[in-house]
Amino acid sequence: MKIFTYLFLFLLIFSCSQNNEEKIKHLNGYWEIAEATSDTQTKTYKYNEFIDYFIINDSLKGFRKKLKPTLDGNFIKTNIVEELTITIDNNIINLNYKTNFSERKETVLKLTKDELKVKNNNNQTYTYKRYQPLQLD
Repeated sequence: MKIFTYLFLFLLIFSCSQNNEEKIKHLNGYWEIAEATSDTQTKTYKYNEFIDYFIINDSLKGFRKKLKPTLDGNFIKTNIVEELTITIDNNIINLNYKTNFSERKETVLKLTKDELKVKNNNNQTYTYKRYQPLQLD
């Protein structure tokens, strides 16, 4: 009976970590903020001047860069870049950012191919949606 218990625990742990690895793959790409929530207010964004571009490699390191979309579907690069390292603690995904001036951490509350929801140390929650270029037809 003990072997079945150990096998079950092993499979449970393995499936959870694999699930997080699959989730992390969704982070790569372009995201725009949809909503910001604090203890006192919620702000909904209908238009974003800047979007966030994430690149994460297999060693769970990468960067987050701010880009400004143009009407022709291209982007204007900014100098706003943060090094990014992902850690998984107790099956919780954390995004650890670092610049020359500061370090900060966000905890992932939800990550799918179309939605990203994170919470920072100031108890602010940000919901992002996958960026879709503006269609002017």
